[in-house]
Amino acid sequence: MRKITAGLFIALDGVVENPQDWHFPYFNEEMASAVDSQLGAADTLLLGRKTYEGFAGAWPEREAAGDVDAEMAKKLGDARKIVVTHQDLTFTWRNSEVLKGDLAEAVAALKDEPGDAPIGISGSVSVVRQLLELGLLDELHLLVHPIAVRKGLRLFEETDAALPLQLLSSNTFETGVVHLVYAKAAAEGTEGYEYAKQFLPQED
Repeated sequence: MRKITAGLFIALDGVVENPQDWHFPYFNEEMASAVDSQLGAADTLLLGRKTYEGFAGAWPEREAAGDVDAEMAKKLGDARKIVVTHQDLTFTWRNSEVLKGDLAEAVAALKDEPGDAPIGISGSVSVVRQLLELGLLDELHLLVHPIAVRKGLRLFEETDAALPLQLLSSNTFETGVVHLVYAKAAAEGTEGYEYAKQFLPQED
């Protein structure tokens, strides 16, 4: 079964909106490597409409320009790009298509397709939220920036149901960015204060 990984730039206060306005001062070789290992390794991209339109409006031009980011632009261009949307789209970026049918069924079918390369998601917050809830997202890569943006869309919306996660790995960059990789936990913890108090410092 193929793995689905999602990567997001996120501020300390959970904001994921408009990272182009606040994340570039923290971009270095470590972050570039992390992005490439998650998104660049994918041969299939699963994207929300807004993210796709932003990518399609920028990456083809970057590939054609042949600058230092042309290699990543070519990887993204060569990848199969599947857009989650209910709107009719006219595609100008190669290898692009609309996800057909029910999201859960269609994504489950994608995971069952042959191949070893992961299916990558970048941004696409609404898609990430839905796949987390459905248990179809295998890895959530959060590049946590040491800044509180204090306005904008946050990754997790307010709801009555908690979403327990399991930390798979963590790595701190020189810029202070922390790369955290999570998976959805099997269940929420049930222990209370009586359990926790055993770990409090005890007087001799």
